[in-house]
Amino acid sequence: MRTFFLGAVLLLASPALLGSTIYKYTDANGVVTYTDQRVQGAQVFVFRDRMVEDNDRQVYVTTRKHAGGDTLVVNNDLYVPVEIELSIIAAEHVLGAPDAPVRWVLPPRGNIRLLTLAPTGTGTPRYQHKLRYALGDPRAKPSPLAYPLPWRGGPFRMTQGPGGRYSHTGPKGRYAVDIAMPVGTPIVAARGGLVVKTENQQSGRGTNPAGNFVRLLHDDGTMGVYLHLKQGSVNVREGQRVRAGELLALSGNTGNSTGPHLHFVVQKNVGLNTVSIPFEFAQPVNSMPNFAVGGER
Repeated sequence: MRTFFLGAVLLLASPALLGSTIYKYTDANGVVTYTDQRVQGAQVFVFRDRMVEDNDRQVYVTTRKHAGGDTLVVNNDLYVPVEIELSIIAAEHVLGAPDAPVRWVLPPRGNIRLLTLAPTGTGTPRYQHKLRYALGDPRAKPSPLAYPLPWRGGPFRMTQGPGGRYSHTGPKGRYAVDIAMPVGTPIVAARGGLVVKTENQQSGRGTNPAGNFVRLLHDDGTMGVYLHLKQGSVNVREGQRVRAGELLALSGNTGNSTGPHLHFVVQKNVGLNTVSIPFEFAQPVNSMPNFAVGGER
C-alpha cells in the first residue's frame, strides 16, 4: 500500500483548521490521503489542545459537616503536586466565604482543610464551590538539560516539531515532538523521575486523545509525558521511581494518532495551567518536520 501526504494542504491551511479536523481516506488505488477537506466515509481526526489525562476524580473537594458549619477539604490522590484554586459562589446566609478565590499548592497524595463556612443563623445556608487545578508546583525552576532520545532503535524521523500546525498549536503541546516509529519500539525514560500517571488499557482511538501514556515528574518539577503507547505495554506503575534509560513502554498508535509514533512533551505549571516548555535532545533526530504522520493501525 502506498501513502500520500497532502503536505500542501496541511502547510497552507489556517492554523485554526489544522488544529481542528483532519480527514484520512484510502482511494481505489490504495493511496492514503490526509486532508482538511470533508470527505464522505473518511476517518476523522479531531485535534484539540487536550493531549492530557483526565484527573477530575483524583483532585476533588469533600465536605465535612459539623456543628460549626461545613469544612471544605481539597484532596490530591496523585503522585504529583497540584496547584489548586477554590472559589465560593452564590453564597447565602453563610460566614467565612472569601471574596476572592483561594490558591494553594497541595503536595502529592495530600489534602488540606481549606475553608470553613458557618451558618449566619438568619436563613438557610446555601453556596456552591468551584475547583480549578493544574499539575505541578508553579514555583519549580526547570534546570537546563539536553534530553537523551527516549527510545531504542532507529534512526527514526521527526514528523512534527515544536509549533507544528497540524496539532502542536495550543499551550499544552506547543513544544512537543512527534517521532514516527514502528509499533512496539521500546520507549525509555529521557530523564529520571517519579511515575505520576499512566494509562495502559486504551485500544485504537478510545476515549482519551493521549491514548496510552506515561507521565514522569522530574526532580526539578517539570514533567515528561510519553503519549500514544501500545495497549498493555506500559512497564511501570504510578509511584515508582525510574532512572534515565529505563524501559517505560512500547510505542503504539492509540488516541488521536494518525499513524504509529511517539508524542513526547515536557510540561510545567504556569499560571494554573500545565503547559509545554521548550527542551532539546542531546543528539539530532534525522528529519525535517513534514506535519503529517503516515501508517496504518
